[in-house]
Amino acid sequence: MNARELKTAMAAGKRVYGMLVVSPSPKWPLELQKLGMDFVFIDTEHIAIDRHQLSWMCHTFRALNIAPIVRIPAPDPYEATMVLDCGARGIIAPYVESVEQVQALRGAVKLRPLKGRKLENILNGTENLDGEFATYIQRNNEEHILIVNIESIPALDALDEILQVPGLDAVLIGPHDLSCSLGVPEQYTHPIFDGAVCTILSKARAAGVGAGLHYWKDMNQQVRWAKEFGLNLIVHKSDLTFVVEGYRNEVGILKGMLGDSSSSVQTSINI
Repeated sequence: MNARELKTAMAAGKRVYGMLVVSPSPKWPLELQKLGMDFVFIDTEHIAIDRHQLSWMCHTFRALNIAPIVRIPAPDPYEATMVLDCGARGIIAPYVESVEQVQALRGAVKLRPLKGRKLENILNGTENLDGEFATYIQRNNEEHILIVNIESIPALDALDEILQVPGLDAVLIGPHDLSCSLGVPEQYTHPIFDGAVCTILSKARAAGVGAGLHYWKDMNQQVRWAKEFGLNLIVHKSDLTFVVEGYRNEVGILKGMLGDSSSSVQTSINI
């Protein structure tokens, strides 16, 4: 999907599928295209990817009609504009907890290239966009996607207000950080965690905003959250997770067939 198609699908409640991509190999995008992915989630918060490398990745995925969505290191509007300049079609801002943060990100993603006092005035409502300039801003940003991570109790408390910010396309739950904030670290079947996930998904869809989750555990949970609570931005695992799991499973079988002992492999990757 291109960015416009992805935005339209999320707003309509249609499910879109992607994966967190760690590998910067130039051979990887073409292989991922064969899987029929709608988008890729490129993480610069936890993964060491430099700006030049990121730009090549974004432009390559775009050329293959796979929307590149980049998580920036912090909910910083300057970081957001930088990755959009690199070729990203959308940004994910981590650990967002306030309307003010989302408004600032809206300015960076949906009102480019406005900056400074004029942007502040438009965001606070003391100045309006109109005429030819309004048309230019709309056209210049129509393919930009704004997604914020909801992964803490303060974010849950501010969720209703966050969902009302114009131009917000989706919220994405960060399970690991959310479980820690809730006091049930990595207990993804705990009723407290499950209740928070269901609340976030339900409220997002009721507001016409995409409801996302990056998850690497039980697929039955994802199916339930999708069917009953509207999960429609599905980020399933990562390329790194699939490699580790595949190696563990197949080499474990191979060692068993050859009569060699097999050591356990740690496969929990929280990114």
